[in-house]
Amino acid sequence: MICNFDGLRVVTFESRRADEMCDLIERHGGTAVSAPSMREAPVDPAPARAFAEKLYAGGIDMVILLTGVGTRRLVEAIDDRDRFVDALRQVKTVARGPKPVAALRELDLKADVIVPEPNTWQDILTTLDTQCPVDGLRVAVQEYGMPNEALLDALRQRGAAVESVPVYQWALPEDLGPLNSAIAQILAGEIDVAMFTSATQAHHLAQVADTDALRDAMKRVCIASVGPIATENIESLGMKVDYEPNSTHMTHLVRETSRRAGDLLDKKRRAADNGVDTNAWRRFDMDWTGDARTITDSVFMKACRGEPTPHAPIWLMRQIGRYQREYHKWKRDLMFIDLPPDIAAELTLMSTERLGVDAAIILADLLPIVIPLGFNLEYVKGVGPVIHNPLRDRADLDRVRHVDAADMEYVYEALRLVRRALRPDIALIGFCGAPFTVASYIIEGGKSSQYAHTKSLMRGDEATWHALMERLVATSIDYLNRQIDAGANVVQVFDSWVGALGPDDYRQYVLPHTRALIEGAKQGVPVIHFGTGNPALLPLYKEAGGDVIGVDWRADLADAWALLGEDTPVMGNLDPTVLLTTPAQIRDAAQVVLDKAAGRPGHIFNLGHGILPGTPFEHAAELVAFVQAQSAEIEPATMSDDG
Repeated sequence: MICNFDGLRVVTFESRRADEMCDLIERHGGTAVSAPSMREAPVDPAPARAFAEKLYAGGIDMVILLTGVGTRRLVEAIDDRDRFVDALRQVKTVARGPKPVAALRELDLKADVIVPEPNTWQDILTTLDTQCPVDGLRVAVQEYGMPNEALLDALRQRGAAVESVPVYQWALPEDLGPLNSAIAQILAGEIDVAMFTSATQAHHLAQVADTDALRDAMKRVCIASVGPIATENIESLGMKVDYEPNSTHMTHLVRETSRRAGDLLDKKRRAADNGVDTNAWRRFDMDWTGDARTITDSVFMKACRGEPTPHAPIWLMRQIGRYQREYHKWKRDLMFIDLPPDIAAELTLMSTERLGVDAAIILADLLPIVIPLGFNLEYVKGVGPVIHNPLRDRADLDRVRHVDAADMEYVYEALRLVRRALRPDIALIGFCGAPFTVASYIIEGGKSSQYAHTKSLMRGDEATWHALMERLVATSIDYLNRQIDAGANVVQVFDSWVGALGPDDYRQYVLPHTRALIEGAKQGVPVIHFGTGNPALLPLYKEAGGDVIGVDWRADLADAWALLGEDTPVMGNLDPTVLLTTPAQIRDAAQVVLDKAAGRPGHIFNLGHGILPGTPFEHAAELVAFVQAQSAEIEPATMSDDG
């Protein structure tokens, strides 16, 4: 498994930090090709000075600073520096990220509003809408390179009087030799990866090159972009970006691309060979025709069977989720119950591709299956899933419909799209909620800490409890098997809430139903049985069934494996909060889990539960790269504690 560029030829169009960029590429195993594409050119200082006069006269309410360099250039253009700094103290200052913040700090100023990553112009608007609405304000925007007309127009639409303050512009480099040489190498097929750290680089590249020939050549180059603004501009020129880091930092761009470039380049060139227009494709358009790999080659499937693997396979529960920027972009206005199959497929493939995990899991949720049963499910922002007509007694059970899972077609279609586009040796996981967990949601009406309603019904009306569980099991068996028919290679049964029970209650009220569900899944397809919260239940999980038993972080992995039996494949079990620490701590904690697994066949590395909101994406990627490399004794491209 490759964890760096492994000798790929990487062109960078960075100018100001060209040497640093080349050094990063070389340190991550690439052959750097430097092609500076832009230089700062001075502009007439008159507009900046006119802005300063208006500021002194009280004609400005807010100043938006887009870049650190631009902030410094603005100050340099003003005759009376001290007067200008004093005037800035009297108005609202908005900094688009850390670089303008640093420039303000040099002036002994603090930004009133700081725009968070990825620092796009849309993020500026969102931040202002929530922290400092601009309606009626007189707003000056420090520009760089060229005016951002979309931002200026959006501010005006919000009721602001807006003026642009240019302080420098981008021009082509005086020496076009390196850029022309790089273009010639791209056209000749001698470049593997192209890295863009600004939008202007793409425009200047297209300005110098034959645009049609460049677009055609880029169909076989892995294109990496530092962030959304650069990506938007690259794609406006007809070239598809293949990788964009979650964090808009040059170091993250190089390190993360180095990990994924080999696979991304192989995928892109295979698709191009099969006639796919890789300048206009979506991930689920991938065509693997002619690829010799099959699902039998999957390290994940081998581990599920307890067979030796070249490295410990890894995937992460909730590996698709709100810690990823792309997820927010798609899911801002959508819930699971109205997520179109193509978007679910795209997000599933995106997370698998970006993390480089050994298995994909379909983007869905545990609970929509209750809708065809007759329950009114709503996802409430800030609260989570809410069932407005919970089941509390026998009379409520009578309104639970006897149905199959045909109404979940959007999940099956997403599975079909993903399985077709997923690399043939990467496993695809389908899943469902275990009957106890789904029943608890139905009975409680949402999340719970004590499960009082659930336990009261379970113990106080056993007939109703078992009847409900039987209906859930029948529908869930159908649901799992339809997922298998749609392309799932493995299915997981999530019992996220069952740790609220003790062993006696589990054996009497839950085990028979979970066993019936697992036994009902189609033969030959591995079942992962995962429960949380009470390590004392582990032997009962095995008794209930499953080819792989998931172990959460509350149990010692070595002890749990001894309890389950050495011939039982296990999955787990890093505490997900470890991903909130430092890269060094993540590697140390992961090593502890690997040491406890001791290289035995049948270990699937995972968290002990799902990725937590607020987890830096880079930390999840760091974990995956470390586990795959360390368990295979390969030197990974690691992340320093300071990022």
